[in-house]
Amino acid sequence: MLTRGITRQAAVELMLFFVLAIGGGLLMWGGNFATNMVHGQLASQRISFPAKGSPGFDAKEFPGLQRYAGQAVDSGPKAKAFANQYIAVHLKAVNNGKTYSETSTESRANPTDAALKGKVETLFKGETLRGLLLYAWGWSVVGSIATWTAIAAFLGAFVVLVALVYGMARPSEGAGTVSELRTVKAAA
Repeated sequence: MLTRGITRQAAVELMLFFVLAIGGGLLMWGGNFATNMVHGQLASQRISFPAKGSPGFDAKEFPGLQRYAGQAVDSGPKAKAFANQYIAVHLKAVNNGKTYSETSTESRANPTDAALKGKVETLFKGETLRGLLLYAWGWSVVGSIATWTAIAAFLGAFVVLVALVYGMARPSEGAGTVSELRTVKAAA
């Protein structure tokens, strides 16, 4: 025998189950979308780490990158490593550590300096690529967060479903069995 309280509780649990299950599905889709988009966009650029022992890829200068030697930059963590530990190091060497903005200001003050103009172009291209790689890394983090949140939502939906089934299967407190209820009614 279902009471109003049990029916209301079951309805709430059923709604919560659907919210968690549908939300988990959407989060999983979003996580997969972000991960696949980042991989696809990076892979199409064909950026690779230099091979181990290559000139300009000294293990002392780039110790954190040696594990990626010769690999394609095709994931968020690799994009971040390439941007922050490879491109950034090379950009610092272009104009004694000055940024694009600083070098551009310097170049505008010396418009006839062709070498400085070349440094501006190099820094602009390098900082743009670095920024784009860091955006790819950022979206890979968002995708990972969505995927892990989806897993948590699915686990929550499972717990709610178990509670719902258990609540429906157990007799309500104080109600007793059907034969006990008949006995109580007959005695009254």
